[in-house]
Order: sequence, then structure tokens, then C-alpha cells
Amino acid sequence: MDEQRFTDSGIEVRAVYRPEDLTDFDPARRLGEPGEYPFTRGVHPTMYRGRLWTMRQYAGFGTAEATNERFKFLLGAGQTGLSCAFDLPTQMGYDADHARAEGEVGKVGVAISSIDDMRLLLRDLPLDQVTTSMTINATASTLLLLYQLVAEEQGVRGDQLRGTIQNDILKEYIARGTYIYPPRPSMRLIVDTFAYCAAEMPQWNTISISGYHIREAGSTAVQEVAFTLANGVAYVEAALAAGLDLAEFAPRLSFFFNAHNNLFEEVAKFRAARRLWASIMRDRFGATDPRAQTLRFHTQTGGSTLTAQQPENNVVRVTIQALAAVLGGTQSLHTNGFDEALGLPTEHAARLALRTQQIVGYESGVTESVDPLAGSYLVESLTDEIERRAREYLSRIDDLGGAVAAIEARYPQEEIESAAYDFARRVERGERVVVGVNRFTEAATAPTDVFPVDAAQQRAQVERVHALKRDRDNGAVRQALDDLERAARGTANVLYPMKTALAHRATLGEVADVLRNVFGVYEPH
Repeated sequence: MDEQRFTDSGIEVRAVYRPEDLTDFDPARRLGEPGEYPFTRGVHPTMYRGRLWTMRQYAGFGTAEATNERFKFLLGAGQTGLSCAFDLPTQMGYDADHARAEGEVGKVGVAISSIDDMRLLLRDLPLDQVTTSMTINATASTLLLLYQLVAEEQGVRGDQLRGTIQNDILKEYIARGTYIYPPRPSMRLIVDTFAYCAAEMPQWNTISISGYHIREAGSTAVQEVAFTLANGVAYVEAALAAGLDLAEFAPRLSFFFNAHNNLFEEVAKFRAARRLWASIMRDRFGATDPRAQTLRFHTQTGGSTLTAQQPENNVVRVTIQALAAVLGGTQSLHTNGFDEALGLPTEHAARLALRTQQIVGYESGVTESVDPLAGSYLVESLTDEIERRAREYLSRIDDLGGAVAAIEARYPQEEIESAAYDFARRVERGERVVVGVNRFTEAATAPTDVFPVDAAQQRAQVERVHALKRDRDNGAVRQALDDLERAARGTANVLYPMKTALAHRATLGEVADVLRNVFGVYEPH
């Protein structure tokens, strides 16, 4: 008797699919045309026949100078968009000279403490031509303003700048942990950023609502869709409650998803997420503009799927995941380096990861037709089932009072923890095969080059912060920070006084300290 098979989300996969497996499937209603509601088949009529996705390799390590050189290396290799990682002190609102930053400066991303660092990070880059994605959340508004200030020094206006800040704080409470303030004042910062960008940086994507880290924490594909879209609903509701115009801010929302190894489930996940978000925006919020209904997303291949054992196997994993993202209709893509289970990617690994995208884009043929898996009995069945199960989660979150209340009750956290535990047990028992880990293992493998972390660079960054604080006009900085505190205690948009403070060379840590004093610090129960 044929044994049952399941996707990573526990959806049964039958041996053969037939037309009758698509119950009440109406192609006109469930699929539509590419670029039209419900956008199951993609957000553009011609998709990659018109233009390939943005190839956006993640970079960021050590000092701003070192990351600037990596940016130039990647642009020279054919990358079409910049994507920046920041170190943990920067993410948590600490300058490089803070006691809590010791040993972490520049380790998992670039250290940015002030406008001086941002100038070095962006030196000689064509900011009016490239799009830049910044993976930053609690301090997203600060990094955005530093970016804008340096661009203005280069003669590039805010309305010319294009890019994305992640700015998704809710998933930090759910899955990742780099939060500073409690959820509700953090939501205020996000809404203030929406309003600021609508007025000052209209081409900038003000949030990247992120399922990536939810999946990295151990969620299933269904949970990734459900919890991400629930957070999206919370952001829309907060913006509307603040009086923002749906037609203005909704088209600037973007999303960020993971790509794992189960090819067909991943393709179906992306298609289901698009259809579900279109329905939410039209039916729940009354959005009539197609741009406000479309779910545009960036994809990164699954970091948690990479193995330190036999790391070259990760090249194959990343290729499968990249193919899933492309077949699912992503707008931009980052492919992980095969050595990232060991450390930051070396130049060799980063180049190979970019070449993987380029081969998929230019040699595989999968870009010639829009949504080439549409009509597959398997894929359409999986798409319908993922949407159905995600809707059940969304209904439960609504019953709890929305995403913020659900997070405060630890509902999504506990669901993810349970899924991660189940997956780990299946790997441990050998029910879930991980090549090179629990099957097809080798006694020893050749050592892999690991990206070096330069302690001297870390010391130089600390000294740069000390020098800045000695040389600037500290009276002007104190006055600007006082203005920021007054705005935070009131109802004014905090980004305007924050920009003034940063222009006077206030540091990221000083700005965060002002807001800590007003908003408090989140302590999970």
C-alpha cells in the first residue's frame, strides 16, 4: 500500500492529481489574467517577459567602508539592486561604543552609528539610479533618514529615491527579537514613517512585511502566509486610524517571503498569498486601485535550510529555492551563499549565488511564460489549500483582537514553536531527510573558507564614534534631541525632528535613547 506523503505544512500530497481534485475550481475567478485581480498569476501582465526580477544580493559587514567595497563588487558582477544588512547594535539602537555592543560591532552586518558612517557606506554609489533595500526594523526610521540626508548631500532629492526599508516590527515580537520599544509605540513609529514618505519620499516602499523571519523561526509555509498577512492587516488598520489615505500608502506596501525546498508548495504559497491579499484589500478595506490590491514581494532563499555539513550541497538547495521564487512570481530575489551556515558569505560564495540567479533568469527558459505552472492539478490544489488554511489562522487572529493583541497573547509565537519542534523531531527520527545531516553523511569534509571578522575594524568604528562626539556641536545636538523628545511625548510626526537631530550628527544610539525614555522598553512575558 502506498504510504501517505505530506508537504512541510502537513498538506497531504496524493500520488496522482486529476481534474476532479479541483473542487468547484473556476479559472476566471480563482486565476484571472496576469496583472489583474486576484493576481494569482502575477502582478504584471507580462511578468519576466517584460523585465526580470531585481537581483538583490544581501551585503553588510564590518565597517561602512568594507560594505561599500562589497556593494561595488556586486554591482560590477551584474547585481541590479543593493540590499544592506546591519549589525546587531545598529538594529537594537546602540552605538558602536556602547557596552552592549562590545564583540558584536560589524559581525552580522555593517555598523552604522551616525551620518558619518552612512556617508562612507554610500560613497560613490549612484543613489538616483539604484534601488536600495535596508533590513532594519526598530531603528528603520533613523536609517531611512540617514540615507535621505546623504542622498541630499549628493544632490539627489527625496522624490528621486527608490528602495525599501523592512520596518516590520510585529514580526520581531513573533520571531526574531530585535525590538526596542513596546508594540503600540512601535506601531506609531511605523505610521509616522508612512506619512513622512508619502510627503517626502513618494517612491520609497515604506515597509516590507516580512514572513521570512517567521519561516526562519520554524513556521510552516501556511503559517508564514497567515501571520505575515495578519501583520499587514494590522499596519493598514493603524495607518487608517491615524487618518492616512489608503490610496496613498497601500501601493507602497511590500512583502518579504522565504523560499524553502518543497518546490511545488513554495510556488503555491506565493500564488495563494497574492490572491489572499488582493481579497483582503478589496473586500475588507475597500481598495479599488489595483496597485493597492497587489502583493509585491521580495524573496530570500532559506537560511535555516543551509547546512554546515557538506556546505557545497547548499548550492543545489539555493537553486531549487530560487526556482520556486521565480515560478511563484517574485519581484526581487536574494540567493544565499553556500557558506552562510558557517559565517558571512565570502566573495566567491556571493558571486556564485548571484550567478545562480542569472542562470535561472537567462538560461533556464522558465521566464518565457507567465505563471507557467497555472492549471497544474497539483499546484492549483496546493494553492487552494494553503489559502484555506491561512484564512483559518486569520479568522483566529481576528477573534483575538488582531495581530498586536495576538502577539501580546503569544498566539503566533506558540504556533511557530510547535511547528519548529515537530520539524526538529521529524529530522531527528529520520522521517525528514536532510542530505549530509541525517542521511548520506560523510566522516569528514574538506574545510571551507570562512569570511574573516577583523577586530581592528571594530576598534576603528568605536574610535570613529568617539571622534564624532568630540568634534560636533554638542549644544545643537542636545537642542535637536530635546525637540525630538517633545514630539515623541506629543502627537507630531517624530521623523521631522529626528532628521534635524541626525543632520546635526546626533547618533543612532542617542536617538534611540530619547525614544526609550519616552516609549519604554519591551519586556516579553
